Amino acid sequence: MLLAQDHGQAQKNSGTETEQHDEPGAEAGHDDHEGGEYDPVSTVMGHIADANQFHVWKGVHIPLPVFLYAPEHGWTTGLSSMFEHGHTAVDGYVLNHHGRVNRIADPSFPKGEVHIDEIVHKAEMVGEKEKDVYYAVYEGREYQLDPPSTIDGGFLGGGITSFYDFSITKNVFTIMLAAVLLILLFSAVARGYKKNIHQAPSGVQSFMEVFFVFIRDEVTKPMIGEKHYERFQPFIMTLFFFILFCNLLGLIPFFPGSANVTGNLAVTMALAVITFFVVNFNGKKDYWEHIFWMPGIPAWVKIILTPVEILSLFIKPFSLMIRLFANISAGHIIILSLIGLVFLFGENGQSIGGAAGGAVVGGLFTAFMNLIELLV
Repeated sequence: MLLAQDHGQAQKNSGTETEQHDEPGAEAGHDDHEGGEYDPVSTVMGHIADANQFHVWKGVHIPLPVFLYAPEHGWTTGLSSMFEHGHTAVDGYVLNHHGRVNRIADPSFPKGEVHIDEIVHKAEMVGEKEKDVYYAVYEGREYQLDPPSTIDGGFLGGGITSFYDFSITKNVFTIMLAAVLLILLFSAVARGYKKNIHQAPSGVQSFMEVFFVFIRDEVTKPMIGEKHYERFQPFIMTLFFFILFCNLLGLIPFFPGSANVTGNLAVTMALAVITFFVVNFNGKKDYWEHIFWMPGIPAWVKIILTPVEILSLFIKPFSLMIRLFANISAGHIIILSLIGLVFLFGENGQSIGGAAGGAVVGGLFTAFMNLIELLV
């Protein structure tokens, strides 16, 4: 969870001027076309980023539980609605306009519940990179906001700040929902197998058996072998259905869907690390022999290939992590960009014909992209 906290904060805004928002807690881009010119970049980045609330429509949001910890202050808990969409600071915590909890680390800022004027953000140079820096305006003074701490070592653009966010965000909620749905589904399938022993499967049991037979006959048996495949079948099926359900929920454009779970690098990193340990802890003599001292190859060639094979131990899970993250993120970005054609062709509501044309073109391509993303 900590790895994922700064994923949305690392998204860069294309502008360089200070932007002010009348509804600071609204997710970026959701309301951009309602009060002004449509901003496609802000809209797309707001949708694919994680948040502490679900945006439904206009000013309607579904709050999520927040569990915030600052070493010098202790715990602050509640629902994200207590921040009133960015208009109220609670113990120095506020919602930025992406719907993410930030904190005012300045000790001079008053504790408890405080009404703030607005949230603004500026594109500033931090080190050698341009990043969005958020400020809460209170009584005419700007207080810089800290993003949540992350333990990514700066890999995702984060680091240790003044607080830690253990909240149930959109991505965490969707992961939990996918887990509950999988438990319910496979519990029903298991009961069906116990009840109808030595009988042909029917209903949901029959539908799910197609997936298991395909993975067993086309993936696990050929790759792992007849002798050992059953040990790894549960793990492989768990990965398969977890990714499938997260992707399906991500295709739903409204609550409880819309979260970009597998498009979050921290999630794919966790899956890759787990797979790395499962594969290498279960490697036998032949597996390690083909890595450190390949049989049937001249010794001088082995000296060259062995370092390459050792590197491949880490490159393979890394490439899988990047591939899933990049494919799903790119799919979301393309779909949202195609939907944005409605506003661009319609000139923000000034051209009905242009909006209709954008809807036709965007709708057809979006349906096609949804099918591609589902297959991925």
